[in-house]
Amino acid sequence: MEIKDILHPDCTLCAVQGTSKKRILELISQIANQYLIDIDQATILYSLTCREKMGSTGIGNGIALPHGRLQDLENVLAIVVTSEKPIDYDAVDNAPVDIFFAILVPENKASEHLGTLSAIATKLNNKETLSRMRKATTDQELFEAIS
Repeated sequence: MEIKDILHPDCTLCAVQGTSKKRILELISQIANQYLIDIDQATILYSLTCREKMGSTGIGNGIALPHGRLQDLENVLAIVVTSEKPIDYDAVDNAPVDIFFAILVPENKASEHLGTLSAIATKLNNKETLSRMRKATTDQELFEAIS
């Protein structure tokens, strides 16, 4: 799986002014809703927040991987957001988060979900990639840095 297969340029947003975990998840669901017009924003947000209730998706090093399953989704969709200032996200290392790589997966493809998360985590483990993402000043630069 390649990032470019699940991430579209219009699903990246650079240097947002998110102030809380809740606001970031709302923003991610808004972006996804613009792309997934047949699935309402509330359903997307519910999927993301249900997963967060099971445990934070903040994996450390300023990164979070919010994710959720959606019944009416046909293909995996990624949304990447960076925040202007890091926010408290209850990450495993207790550090604030400024990179949010969200994925939405079809409910019936749960096994692919873990492989996708693993591939993304590997990509985000690359220091050069993270540096480019954090230095991005436009949505297009952010898209190019991660894809």
